[in-house]
Amino acid sequence: MEKSYSDSYKNAGVDITAGYRSVELMKADIKRTATGGEVSGIGGFGGLFAPDLKGYKDPVLVSGTDGVGTKLKIAFMLGKHDTIGVDCVAMCVNDIICCGAKPLVFLDYIACGKNIPEKIAAIVKGVCDGCIMAGASLIGGETAEHPGMMPEDEYDLAGYCTGIVDRENIIDNQKMKPGDVIIALPSSGVHSNGFSLVRKVFDIENADIDSPRNELGGKSLGEALLEPTKIYVKPVLALLEEVEVKGISHITGGGFYENIPRSVPDGLCAEIDRSSLKILPIFRLIQSAGAISDHDMFNTFNMGVGMSIVVPPEQSGKALEILKAHGEDAYIIGKIVSGEDKIVIK
Repeated sequence: MEKSYSDSYKNAGVDITAGYRSVELMKADIKRTATGGEVSGIGGFGGLFAPDLKGYKDPVLVSGTDGVGTKLKIAFMLGKHDTIGVDCVAMCVNDIICCGAKPLVFLDYIACGKNIPEKIAAIVKGVCDGCIMAGASLIGGETAEHPGMMPEDEYDLAGYCTGIVDRENIIDNQKMKPGDVIIALPSSGVHSNGFSLVRKVFDIENADIDSPRNELGGKSLGEALLEPTKIYVKPVLALLEEVEVKGISHITGGGFYENIPRSVPDGLCAEIDRSSLKILPIFRLIQSAGAISDHDMFNTFNMGVGMSIVVPPEQSGKALEILKAHGEDAYIIGKIVSGEDKIVIK
């Protein structure tokens, strides 16, 4: 790359040599995500990966893509960029695990007003941390400098993942029936959705986000909001090996009312026991500060439940044991009943 530079392009706002510096800074982190199937290193026109298909009868690839959304505004305000990449990975891998798919590879895309190599490397470090949590290999990505499209100190972040599952093991809710039990996997916080409402409620650009708050256990508002999205891949994969899982919902934008019904077939309804829910303090603070109705809270936020899993009642005890053994404080929040509403919170 010694001859690759352009003073004219730099004067127009794009410093291609900063891009090369970013790649050099992130190489060590990317290497940490290697899982053994990598065929090529970073820097090529495509990321090559050879999956290990031993043990699969009829493998199906499952892909997902997502971004972090306006949670990025909190990272900008705090000047902290090394965890937001975890959110990017989580939003993708938590989706495909709902189909029973094991994540294989991940790619990221960063668009920035100005390429500051150390900042880009910090973002990618978070992506790499998330990939390690998910067992996925970061095999490529793109950083695009967009002067004039966004302020120099801002960026957008999105990702893409591909996973694999045997066709016979795809989770498609077809075996769900009345009496099945709904298990909650707790969230770490707001995760990566609802931040447009959060920012409005707190008038975030003018709020004190640095001072500790008693109602948040001593955390500042900024710390609580920037808490990375939890990645559920490994506990769920462990569960799938020993328990019949009939449905999984990743509770993101749209909250309970939009996401849980996506894993419930017609003619059945997820009956949620509201009194069983372990609602996190951040959600009580948001509701109070914004005078938001219960319905709108459950229709926007995860309310402390990042993922719900449906299992047969006779296997619910075993399911809880496995999940807790893998670090998840899982608990029962409801059951499947007959009905056309798809979800009822009682």
